[in-house]
Amino acid sequence: MDALAFNISSIILVANITLAFVIVFMERRNPASTLAWVLVLMFIPVLGFILYLFMGQDLRRVKVFSSLEDLSFGELKGKYDNPLDEEGCDAVFKTDGDLIDLHRENAGSIYTSNNKITILKNGRKKFAALAEALEGAKHHIHMEYYIIRNDEIGRKIRDILARKAREGVAVKLLYDGMGSLKLPSSYTKPLLDSGGQAHVFYPPFLPHINVRLNYRNHRKITVIDGNKAFFGGFNLGDEYLGKSRKYGFWRDTHFTLEGDAVDSLQLQFIYDWQFASKKKMNFDRAFFPNRGKVGSCGVQIVPSGPDTKWESIYQGFFKLISKAKTNVYIQTPYFIPDQGLAEALNIAALGGVDVRIMIPSFPDHPFVHWASTSFLSELLDSGARAFVYKKGFLHSKILAVDGRVASIGTSNFDMRSFKMNFEINAAIYDKATVSKLEGQFLNDIKDCDEMTLDSYAKRPVTMKVKESISRLLAPLL
Repeated sequence: MDALAFNISSIILVANITLAFVIVFMERRNPASTLAWVLVLMFIPVLGFILYLFMGQDLRRVKVFSSLEDLSFGELKGKYDNPLDEEGCDAVFKTDGDLIDLHRENAGSIYTSNNKITILKNGRKKFAALAEALEGAKHHIHMEYYIIRNDEIGRKIRDILARKAREGVAVKLLYDGMGSLKLPSSYTKPLLDSGGQAHVFYPPFLPHINVRLNYRNHRKITVIDGNKAFFGGFNLGDEYLGKSRKYGFWRDTHFTLEGDAVDSLQLQFIYDWQFASKKKMNFDRAFFPNRGKVGSCGVQIVPSGPDTKWESIYQGFFKLISKAKTNVYIQTPYFIPDQGLAEALNIAALGGVDVRIMIPSFPDHPFVHWASTSFLSELLDSGARAFVYKKGFLHSKILAVDGRVASIGTSNFDMRSFKMNFEINAAIYDKATVSKLEGQFLNDIKDCDEMTLDSYAKRPVTMKVKESISRLLAPLL
């Protein structure tokens, strides 16, 4: 028996050493992530090995997603050949031309100023506006979500999609294989029977069992007739209406977009659809209609994911924080910056910029929440302010700077969003819209408790231990 135990221990040791070798020498990781995985493998060998299989594999990432890079609609070339010729953009380019240039280079993002944005900050308004817009669809509906629930609101939207498909509208529904893991196949049957289409992005190997925790499609996009789009933080389910006993009121930010930037969302949906369906979509001019004057809001749609060369949303956040002169407001459910972003925030706060960070008061993912609170101490030392939202669950994802520029969308303020997930944000260059976002942030502070250096120091010992462990694992979360 002792010999058997020795042999098993030897096999585990060799397996862990081999895996550690692979991580260090064969995968292109940053040093913090590499060290974190080596620690996990050394201190919890069996569980660490299993966790790596679920969360750590990175070797096939380029091969799996390389096909996304080759997808494009050549027929669109020329429509936005000279984004600098936008009417009335001189002031925007004088103050933020460097950010616009960055997103054009790192993500191929087109700047357009003929846009109108409506902010939706609760589920009731979001789903009411979405249902109304879907009912009015004439040509096509393109929808993708990370999470879709088979509940009241999920079935209501599904039934609208099925009805529109029966009316002759081309309906395509895309959902993530991990976020919607519990969604039964029967959910899409009414849509498919009505002539609509549905696909799963990066599906599980076996039904209801998905070991592919990385590379999830976290985007939430709906495009209707190429003229109106919805995207932001809300997924599709009753909990986002505040009906969950666990979460209660759900504070999030979504918005409707009309205008030329809809083309960028449309194109991103097409990329994602072609990857999931493994079929090329035929070009249809109705996907990209010509428009008259819609509004004057400057927008760049910024995608990021494992298929892109640069971590474009991360780089945009870094640039925005570095440019700040008066204030930086951050709302996020998960606050896990790397050393670069943390240092940028510290430098801004030490330089007199009003840096405020808002996170939820309770976790939906405990380790992530504990890691989030662990990063606040140094920021509080530098003069930043931290707030914990008490009214319900805070899922809003906003970075607003100087009342002038904001980035909002699906990306959390963590390394999983910046490096692993398929995300999409809008960089907004419009003082009126950014002023509304900052106004909502300041209004949300009324439903928060401020975390001061004094209150932070009085945390229970058990919380400090949880934070210390989670902080070590932060590069993996």
